[in-house]
Order: sequence, then structure tokens, then C-alpha cells
Amino acid sequence: MTRAFGLTWDYRCPYARIAHDHVVTGLLAGADWNVTFLPFSLGQSHVEPGMPPIWETPHLDSGIFALQVGVAARDTDAEKFLRFHHATFEYRHTRAGNLNDRERLAGFLSEAGFDADALLATVDAGGPLRTIADEHSRYAASHDVWGVPTFVVRDSAIFVRLLDPANGDAKTAIDTVNRILDNIDWPILNEFKHTSVPR
Repeated sequence: MTRAFGLTWDYRCPYARIAHDHVVTGLLAGADWNVTFLPFSLGQSHVEPGMPPIWETPHLDSGIFALQVGVAARDTDAEKFLRFHHATFEYRHTRAGNLNDRERLAGFLSEAGFDADALLATVDAGGPLRTIADEHSRYAASHDVWGVPTFVVRDSAIFVRLLDPANGDAKTAIDTVNRILDNIDWPILNEFKHTSVPR
């Protein structure tokens, strides 16, 4: 039976990188999941009351450009998006990459099989930024989403922190995500949190 869920992302978050590594690894291995990748701007979540939203001042945010490129890729080709998505997370968190490096992100688009110039033109035209504003605002309102990575399953939204990526191990990835989904489906479990980082 196909399991459906949404998962928020912002390329700046190391915990989002780990969760998305499991999900992307599982999907590429054929996991029976229907995943909606949901852009969520960490910059917007830190905007002070009374200040303009980040989509009105995107030049002030260090992650919104890459998020726009990710949304453009997602909405153009879901399978190619997975490869771009994974490469961008790895670039940021294993090489301290600059998420505003247009040339580098264009390279990841090309490596994933996209027409990089066409996708970047889509970003420049503003459509992906409007999509981020809509989806971020919608899930913040409907599910009280406040960060990444958050799994969205029906009416529930659950923030999840994993400590280790799948590192290419499909079985680990699929088992990990299914275990998270099983716990989300457990109706009496509301919170389960270590008081310190497990050793």
C-alpha cells in the first residue's frame, strides 16, 4: 500500500539534509511512497513581526535562491528533481557550499538532466518564489508548520530529527522512513525526545 506524506525542506538545515537523504535514497530504490516535497523558508520563519515577508526581500535571505531552483526543478520533472535535490543538500552540508552560487546550482541541474538555462529563467521570472510564498504560508496556517524537516501526514505535522543519513543504504533509508510513518500513525504518541544527543 502506497504511503503518502509531505516533507518540508530548506537546503540550509543539516537535519533536513539527513531526512531528505533517507527519503530520496528510498524513492530512488523504489519505495512505495507518494512524497510531496514542501518548500519552507527558514528565513521567513525568523522575520520579525511587522517586517516584510522574505518573498518581498529575497536578496536578504541566504537560502531562498536555492529553494526557488529546487521548486522549479520539482515542478518540471519529479524524478530529475530527486537527483538535483540530493546533490544540493550534499553540496551545502558536506562541502560548505554557497547556496547563492548560480553557476554551481546550474551544474547540478545539468547533471540531473535539466536544461539549466530554462529552469533558471523560470526562477528569474518569479514563479517559484510565488510558489514558495503560497506553500510555506499554507502549511504554516493549516498544520502549524514552523520548521524543517517536518513530515505532513493527513492532518498531522511532525518535526523529526535524525542523526545519521542513509549513506546510500536503501534498506536503512526505507526502514527508517517507514518507522517514522508508523510512529506518526500511532495515535497515542505525541512526543518522544531524548534529553541529550544519544551516544
